[in-house]
Parts: sequence; structure tokens; C-alpha cells
Amino acid sequence: MSKTTANKPKLVQDDPWLEPYTEEINGRISRFQSALKEIESASGSLVDFAGAYKEMGLHLDKRKKRWVYKEWAPEAHSLHLVGEFNHWNRESHPLSRGEGGIWEISLPEEELTENSLFKVQVVGNNGTWDRLPAYARLVEQDPETHLFSAVALNEKAFRWGDKSFSSKKQKKQPIIYEGHVGMGSEEAKVGSYREFADDILPRIKSLGYNTVQLMAIAEHPYYGSFGYHVSNFFAPSSRFGNPNDFKYLVNKAHKLDLAIVIDLVHSHAVKNLAEGINEFDGSDHQYFHAGGRGNHDAWDSKLFNYGKWEVKQFLLSNVRYWMEEYHVDGFRFDGITSLMYLHHGDHVSFDHYDKYFVDLVDWDALSYLQLANTLAHEINPEAITIAEDMSGMPGLCRPVKEGGLGFDFRLQMGIPDFWIKYLKHKNDEDWNVQELWSVMTNRRYQERSIAYAESHDQAIVGDKTVAFWLMDKEMYWHMSKEGENLIIDRGIALHKMIRLFTMSLGGEGYLNFMGNEFGHPEWIDFPREGNNWSYQHARRQWSLADAEYLKYHYLKDFDAAMIDVISQHKTLTVNPAEQLNLDEVNNTIIFKRGDLIFVFNFHPENAIPAYQFWVPEEGDYKIILSSDDPEYGGFNRVNTKMVYTTNEEQKLSIYLTNRTALVFQKVKKKKKK
Repeated sequence: MSKTTANKPKLVQDDPWLEPYTEEINGRISRFQSALKEIESASGSLVDFAGAYKEMGLHLDKRKKRWVYKEWAPEAHSLHLVGEFNHWNRESHPLSRGEGGIWEISLPEEELTENSLFKVQVVGNNGTWDRLPAYARLVEQDPETHLFSAVALNEKAFRWGDKSFSSKKQKKQPIIYEGHVGMGSEEAKVGSYREFADDILPRIKSLGYNTVQLMAIAEHPYYGSFGYHVSNFFAPSSRFGNPNDFKYLVNKAHKLDLAIVIDLVHSHAVKNLAEGINEFDGSDHQYFHAGGRGNHDAWDSKLFNYGKWEVKQFLLSNVRYWMEEYHVDGFRFDGITSLMYLHHGDHVSFDHYDKYFVDLVDWDALSYLQLANTLAHEINPEAITIAEDMSGMPGLCRPVKEGGLGFDFRLQMGIPDFWIKYLKHKNDEDWNVQELWSVMTNRRYQERSIAYAESHDQAIVGDKTVAFWLMDKEMYWHMSKEGENLIIDRGIALHKMIRLFTMSLGGEGYLNFMGNEFGHPEWIDFPREGNNWSYQHARRQWSLADAEYLKYHYLKDFDAAMIDVISQHKTLTVNPAEQLNLDEVNNTIIFKRGDLIFVFNFHPENAIPAYQFWVPEEGDYKIILSSDDPEYGGFNRVNTKMVYTTNEEQKLSIYLTNRTALVFQKVKKKKKK
């Protein structure tokens, strides 16, 4: 590899450790430029190339008054359109094969009834199968047979009311509420798009979040997959309603000044033949790599061939589709560690830079991500793209022209893992404040990240939420305000501290999964045979947070107050945080970020009168947030009305109570008249 080059990309200029990989990083740029040039030469522009969804699949040509159905199936022997319109006759409506393996059929408007069910019969080397169109916009499951069919949509124009909405503010400082529509109801059932819009979005708004990240929107045959095993990439899940219902949700979010980001699963696809696109034309290499390379054994799914022209068009069209048809403001790109490396990150330690640039990197996949980010930001310059990557790929959130992949943010996946490790394996008195500081501030130069204290995965895959690790079964019996319990007291105190510490120090954005803000007491368990198909644990008990006689609302109210302080002071837009005091004896961390000073005493016992620490500016300071306030379940030991004045050494002297977080703001002097 080249150690020196006359043409150093900006990514290398900013990070000398990357200099040995200058050639590889320049290769990223040149491969992207070549791919883009090829696309523009063939289609005119990247946006036009990504417009395949307008042509493929089933559409009603209102001018010609005819239905037109197109499907790409290059190695298929024959295709027939079947459905309710022809009584599922598998011979009467053959498709004609055209250039590039695209099959087509045209029907009079009156022959195919709107909202009727249909499929396409494909005869290929793998036999004869009734398949769902690859570009199907809605599929529905039969409640008795459990089989899915596509729905013929003559989509009526939706009356959008979000023309003035802009996600510019959210992109600067995203404070994200991650939700799952089906789990949004308190009833033991699958919630709907409209219920989520009417009942949950106002809750999210009232807490102060500015962005909603929705999981499991694209259709998936198994509800319990949390949307990770996508079968129909262009179909919002019919479990929650129809396409206009989802548009209603997005429209209402925008009216509430909330941005909508959806989980985009382009890292793999469900392997099902009855529902998905696997072996659609009878081969194992139409959308996916052939043979073993096309299988993700750990996920039991299929892997896309990102270097293939039609696959790139399919996936990029999917990006444009969600943005244009549903007005979503961005994407959480799921599982891209698997996408970027041929080993998919399985049992690999990313302990050397060779792992990012030399060893088993999928260059086609990296180019695809660059194209996808470029496309999203061409369609909407204020789009928010977030990468879920556990490898720490350098340049992930740097512009493509600088050698990066073009994401706006990366998820700080190490932070929730760190907190769970601490809560599982360390006594409170053994918490290491040096390690706490290091984990929260360890992120790549000029790459913005989203911090979060806990992930949905920790509750879904048999683990526990932070609240449950802190308080466990005591939550079932001792969350009434009438009773006292030391475990609950500790849990409430640390739950608040962990969240504020993570939000204020861990990134340039923040994320919370729905219900965790008030310490939702139960794990997530989707209906399955093992629980008698129960929805008991696939819902959210909002009434717990609303009940004034329970302590859950302390956590909810603190969450709202924390977000209000961070939002008003634009704290996450300021970097880096300035460490003021790291006290290992008293497990205390004090730092300044923006115009605020944050004080965290994690010690289980040490409460110190007249605790002194230096501040960068002399003057008067006041407490604008205290986790010890009784309205947040604290013990009212801190005087929040008091004005704190620096001494001759430019130090503040405070009562530092144990298991307490305080936020100070400098008092502005009144101007003389």
C-alpha cells in the first residue's frame, strides 16, 4: 500500500493515522465517481436512475386507462399474472419478455379491480412458484392461510399538509424517540399507524423529542423479527394499516414539527420464497450473491450483490421511494457492519486499521452506501442518515468527496453495551470515572454520533432494560409513592444520571426507545408459540407513566426536563466537552459543554458539603436542573434557589450530594440603564 501520495483526501489530512491507507481511501472516492458517472451516462442523473419504482411493478396508466405490470426476472422461463381478477387462472395472462429480462403485461382498467389481490406465477429452474412482485406497494396476509398476496393499488392523491416542514433543526441536534408502531398500543394487540399518530406522537412531542425513528415499517412476514427480515421493500407493513394510514402518520408528525426517520434494512433480506425476492427468477443470483456468499448464516437471510446494476437500482429506488412517496426525512441504515465486510463482522475484532481498508472489505457495498447517501441528500439536503455500525469504520460520517461514506451520524453502539456491562458486573463503589469519561468521549474526529443509554435489542433478545437491571422485580411491588425501598431509590437516581450523562457527553444526538424514558418494567416478547401467541409483552404500558401515585412519572418528567435543557442550550451542537474535574475518590465528573456545566456524583455514599471545583469563567452560577429535586423522585438536598459565586481561585463551592446530577448555568449580568 502507498504510504505517501500527492493527493491526500481530506479524511487523511485530518487523521495522520490514516496516511498509510491514502491509496485505499482515494480508491473509495474514485470507485464512487466511476459508479456515479456510469449511472449518469445511462440515466441522466442519480435521481432519475433511482426512479425505477415509477415503472416497475403494477401501475394504472390513467391516460391510457390501462394497468401495466413490469417485472425483472432475467432467468425465468415464463411469468403469468394471476389473481382475483382472473380467478387465479395460471394460463390466461402471460407476460411478454422484453429487453434486459424485463417482463410486461398490459390490462384494460376495468379488468383489474382496485384493491383486488394478485400475484405473479414464475416458472424457473427452481420450479413453479406464485410470487409477490418485487416492487409491490402493499401486501396483505390471509388470516386463515397466513399467505401473503399483493394488492392492486390505484393510489389516490393524499392531501399532504407538510409543505412548510423542514428537518434542518432536527439535523443539527437530533433528539430521537425510537418507536415501533405495533407495540405502541397499551392494549394487547397490534397497534395501527393512525393510533400511533393520534396517541403516541403527541406524547413524543410533549417530552421534547424532535425526531421519531420508526422500526419495522417495510413488510416482513414474521412479526417477531422486529422488521429486520424484510420481504417487500416497497410495502409499508399492512399489519398497521394501509399506505395512506402511514402517510397520515408522517403528515401528523410534520405538523407537530417532528421529523420521521425509518429503519432501512438494505444489509440483507428474508430468504423466504413465498414472500420475498429470493430466487425470484429461479436462480440464486438474481438479487443476491450466488452460493455461500449470498447467505448470512448467523441471520438466516440473503445478502445483496451491491455491484450488480439492477440491484443498485432496486435499492436506490427504494431510498427515493420512501422519501418521495411517504415524505420520510431520513433513514437508520440497519446492520451495515454486515454489509461493509465479507466476514459481516462475525467474530472479528476491529483492532487494526487493516480491518477497515484491506481485510475482506466489500468495496461494492461501500460504493453503494456512498450512492445511497448522495441520493438521499440530493432529494432532500436536510435528510438525516444514520449508520448502525459496530466496527468503527473511519470516515463513515464524512462527506464522500473527503473519502467518507456520507452519513450524517453513526450510532454509538458501544455506550449501551458499556452501561449493561457496568450494571451486570460492577458494584457501585467500583465505577471508574476515568472509564466513564473515556467511553462517552471516544468518537472519531469530525464524525457526529448518536448516543443512547440502552437499545431495544437489550430487551428483545432476552436481556433487560437499564431500569430492570437497576430495580428488577422490586418494580412490580414498590413503585408506589406511598412506600419506600432502597433498591427503587438507587434505581431511580442512577436511571436519571445515566441518561443525562449519556445525552450530555456521549454524542451530537440522542436516542431513546419508547417507554424506556419512564423505566418501562417489562421485556419485549413478540407473540410466538412459546408464549401462546400473547401480546402481553409486545405493548407499552403508558398508564404507568401517567399515574401520579406511581414513581414512573418521576423518570418521565426528568426525561422531559433534561431534554428541555439540552434543547434550549443547543448543547449537542458544541464540541468538545471540556473536562473540569475528575475525582476518583468521590466518583465525580464535572465538565463544561457549551454554556452549561454538568456535575455528576456517582458515589453511592459520599455527600460532601463545600465541594470546590474550578470553572472557566468567574461570576455567578445557578442550578437549572437537579436530579435530586423531589419532583423527579429526589430527596431535595440541593438548594436550587441559591446563587453560587466563584471565589478568588475561580472555583465554585457546592453541596455535592451522592448519586446526583446537577446542571449549572452562568447568570448573565443585567445591563446598566
